[in-house]
Amino acid sequence: MSNLGRRSFSLFNKLFMVPMFRLGFGPFMGNPITGYIMVLKTVGRKTGKFRYTPVSYAIHKGNAYCLAGWGQHSDWYRNMITTREIEVILPSGSLFGTVEAVTDSDERRIVLRKILQNAGFAGFFEGINPFKTTDEELLRKTAEMPLLRICPFGIGNGASDPGGLSWVWTPISIILIILIVIAMTR
Repeated sequence: MSNLGRRSFSLFNKLFMVPMFRLGFGPFMGNPITGYIMVLKTVGRKTGKFRYTPVSYAIHKGNAYCLAGWGQHSDWYRNMITTREIEVILPSGSLFGTVEAVTDSDERRIVLRKILQNAGFAGFFEGINPFKTTDEELLRKTAEMPLLRICPFGIGNGASDPGGLSWVWTPISIILIILIVIAMTR
């Protein structure tokens, strides 16, 4: 993917996907065409502030997995390696866990294919057809992309929990209903 494509993708994620998940719309964001997304809540290695990053994912044997598609230079990847405890906002809820790099080739092969299949059209950006590519080609083309396992050990703050933003929709809905009623009575 070109630099412009990556910047556009990052801007879309920052301005649309992250707010949608934080507002509680995660369950409505995923499908087989556009892909299934989870949002990583990392701690910035330089700033110490929370950073949110949407990534394609797979769940395998009770763990969540993601792939650093742009390699070890991704800021979110470097943040995760620096602070190994992480919160993850899944469409169905949130979890808290630790991050580990996957080194086992069998686990890597199985999970990589799942992630790329779950990524929808984005799974094809790396020139890989996850439905037809051989295992050897899959492993070769993703060799420089770290695969990370997130082992949960607790729950995180979901969109409807304290600190989440789903509460925003109640006052907005009430105001909209009032405005519609006022407009209809005029």
